[in-house]
Amino acid sequence: MTMLTRCAPAILSLSLLMPATACAEPAQQEASAENAAASPAEEAAAAPGTAPAAPPRSEVIIAEAGAEAWRTVSPDRLLRITTTHGEVWVELAPEFAPNHVARMIELAREDFYDFKIWHRVIDGFMAQGGGEVGNANARSDKGELQAEFTVMRTAEQIAIPEIQMRVVNPRSGASEAPAGFWNGFPAGTDPIAQAAIRADGGVESWLLHCKGAAAAARTNDPNSANSQFYITRAETPHLNATYTVWGKVRAGQEAIDALAVGTVGQDRGFSPDFIEDLSLAADLPDDERANLQVIDTDGPVFAAYLDALADENGGALPDLCAIAVPVRHQEG
Repeated sequence: MTMLTRCAPAILSLSLLMPATACAEPAQQEASAENAAASPAEEAAAAPGTAPAAPPRSEVIIAEAGAEAWRTVSPDRLLRITTTHGEVWVELAPEFAPNHVARMIELAREDFYDFKIWHRVIDGFMAQGGGEVGNANARSDKGELQAEFTVMRTAEQIAIPEIQMRVVNPRSGASEAPAGFWNGFPAGTDPIAQAAIRADGGVESWLLHCKGAAAAARTNDPNSANSQFYITRAETPHLNATYTVWGKVRAGQEAIDALAVGTVGQDRGFSPDFIEDLSLAADLPDDERANLQVIDTDGPVFAAYLDALADENGGALPDLCAIAVPVRHQEG
């Protein structure tokens, strides 16, 4: 395997990880919002007697959405990752990565991840977990998984509305493909119209590496994923359709963003955070399960929400990865 001159630790002969071209850390030079001075307009808005600004129409639409506009995430499709900084809830997508989802559930039920570490965390990129303090290359004995970068679908099997065009993968050229949402997961796809001219009647589709994507780490061999995984801390489009995305963070992304930054075996003094527990929600007591509801991205409320976002953005939708899919926590 090619050694990385900047970001691969010398001890990692099998870095289960990102490609060499993806590992440079972006500059982190944005000023803290807490330290930024308030603008005159903000000061005026905060002045006593000043009426608060009306919330954006997009927020109002979600706030007023009825029960029919939401879907509840099934506990057998929800992982709880307990970290040093709090709980992370990840919805699984077996329709796109059935074997990887099955592996995560299998290992969760064997307590494989308990007290493994977040051994490679890069600002503006991702947090990779599953290594050990003394062995960043730790993996299960289950064997390697075949890549599930894309899935072949028909419109009846998996419906992905084509709401905007996006570059598929900037590292692979400038070719574009439609993108939309499936069950609240951002996804790219070949145009469904192509299905009519294919012998199998399907098209290839893939889940996008927007912030909060949960995916399988691997070596340069596409079919080398095993047990290590990563969760993106920013949009990482250069991984689209070349790494297997098996889930999406629905709650607790702030815990991923708070993980200690560094790489075991590379950064002297780096003290990684732990994965204290990783469990399937269906296996937890009722009082420990998060009752999460995601807006129905196929419904009329979400369509109105997108229209409002476009109006608020000068008439055009924001980039798909910048569109927040609303999630709420229901008690009981």
